[in-house]
Amino acid sequence: MKRISQSLAVDTSFAVWLCPRARISPFSQRCLHTTPVKPATVAPITASGPPPKPPIASAEHVDSRVARRRKQAELLKRGQDLRSIAAGSGGGTAKLKRFWNDVHIKDADEGLQVHLDKRPIRRPSKAILNVPHHKPHLASALALEWDLLISAQQALRHDLIPLTSLVSRALDIADEDAAGGSEIRSSIVTTVMRYLDTDSLLCWAPEPSADPPGYETHEKRTESLRSIQERTAIPIIAYLTERVWPGIEILPDSDASTIMPVSQPQQTKDVIKGWVSGLPPFELAGLERAALAGKTLLAAARLVVEWSTELAHLRDDTAQEKFGKFGVEEAAKASTLEVDFQTGMWGEVEDTHDVNKEDVRRQLGSVVLLVSGQAQ
Repeated sequence: MKRISQSLAVDTSFAVWLCPRARISPFSQRCLHTTPVKPATVAPITASGPPPKPPIASAEHVDSRVARRRKQAELLKRGQDLRSIAAGSGGGTAKLKRFWNDVHIKDADEGLQVHLDKRPIRRPSKAILNVPHHKPHLASALALEWDLLISAQQALRHDLIPLTSLVSRALDIADEDAAGGSEIRSSIVTTVMRYLDTDSLLCWAPEPSADPPGYETHEKRTESLRSIQERTAIPIIAYLTERVWPGIEILPDSDASTIMPVSQPQQTKDVIKGWVSGLPPFELAGLERAALAGKTLLAAARLVVEWSTELAHLRDDTAQEKFGKFGVEEAAKASTLEVDFQTGMWGEVEDTHDVNKEDVRRQLGSVVLLVSGQAQ
């Protein structure tokens, strides 16, 4: 403070020497600031990365800590069980262990039965799963499905035993028919008939528009989606209207001016509904699986008729020469025309399009196994 006053006094004396008549204001001698200036201290940076999170009181997270430890213990036990099962040394929990060693087929009076050692496979109703004698390929596929399981827990997952679930569905329909009921059958008929007006086989793309003036392309254009749809759908529709539902009319949805589907004639709906309602149990279950997989009732009906032993009277050599063979690959392509067209132009999304493609073929293949068999 004393030093600042002295500097102000010197400045005042200098101003008076320059101009003796100048009046010195008392405010010019006022001290403006008294805080001493201190330089900033820069600390060295010794850490890297983001700062650590603030500590959390452990008493508030007791439940999460216990749950984490339980999950770690469960994962550790599961790893030990899987290693024991793979090594064939036993051990592990009973829920995870495979309690059978051999899978074989037994020919009983009721039908073909798949046995896990000495235990037959049972349906959810606790009844033994019996495959008709004229379907040995279906029984072999069921045995292979169970032989590929590595633990008893996998038998609880329907995605790992899809064929067993499908056969159980068909046998449930047969049991209900024998008891005089129709709840399952009516539910399936209602479900598949919803696909008729919006059948993926009947939804055709509009005609491709011409290139505007000045933008014409001289390269050869690929076949349009509508042309592919017509070339695929017309033989299937012709087969069904000639062999399965003679006399009916099936209208494709080719109007590009609206998104509303074209409703089929009432006579067409009545004929198809009556045909579906009268299908045998295995054919009805197969039709349901194929329609849900491909979102098309027409392609599902064509596939079932092509491979069913119960509907063999609807096909002959002349029909095969005229319309060709209709298998899993043909049904899958007819069900996914638009997706295949788009992925052919722009490419597939890994683990999405390729997985869906194989899944459709897997489900349609299970339908072929379900309805086919040896001539009785």
